[in-house]
Amino acid sequence: MKLSSISNIKGTIHLLSGLHIGAGQEQLEIGGLDQPIIKHPVTGVPYIPGSSIKGKMRSLLETYYFVDRPSTRKHVIDKGSACGCSEPDCPSCRIFGTSGADKAEGLGPTRIIVRDAQMSGNDLDLFQQGKQNTEVKYENTIDRVRGTAAHPRPLERIPAGVRFDFSITFKRFEGDEEDLINYVYKGLKLVQLDALGGNSSRGSGHVEFENVRCDDQEVDLDRIDLS
Repeated sequence: MKLSSISNIKGTIHLLSGLHIGAGQEQLEIGGLDQPIIKHPVTGVPYIPGSSIKGKMRSLLETYYFVDRPSTRKHVIDKGSACGCSEPDCPSCRIFGTSGADKAEGLGPTRIIVRDAQMSGNDLDLFQQGKQNTEVKYENTIDRVRGTAAHPRPLERIPAGVRFDFSITFKRFEGDEEDLINYVYKGLKLVQLDALGGNSSRGSGHVEFENVRCDDQEVDLDRIDLS
């Protein structure tokens, strides 16, 4: 399978609400956060893993466009997992890939690479200077009878307003449709309409993709048709 071209999609992720992408921890320190966010292990600067962006795009695209395919439905609806049908004509498997064990002849390599999104210049400078910090949001359960809050849980978030630079590489191979890349744009728009990261149903993870360009050509997500 011959590689025809490689396109680079770049832009900025603007947080419209606090973002929580959990790091997890083996043990909880007294007085510590039980839900910390992921940070660079050396610099301590928060970032957005490419796997979080890619996974959310794939999940939304599969449930929005591809679930009508019987093989996709079997994975997505019946098993609650990503499509792994490995059929050569499956857009999801071609774009996002499958496990090595599921690879099928004619499917070809994964088309998309999503890089980790790094904090943008000005916000990065403020963070490194100690003028930009993460926030702690307390969440509670509500006693339905008494109407009182209980069991507060501290949730660490990157505050609204912070921006991150993202980069996506898209490969085209001989035989691929020219408009296959449009699913990437639709995926980004669906993430805008939904959310990124955890605790989205409680307000976290509302994002906007700004200044999106593909090979230096502007991509206006507002004009992307989801039908």
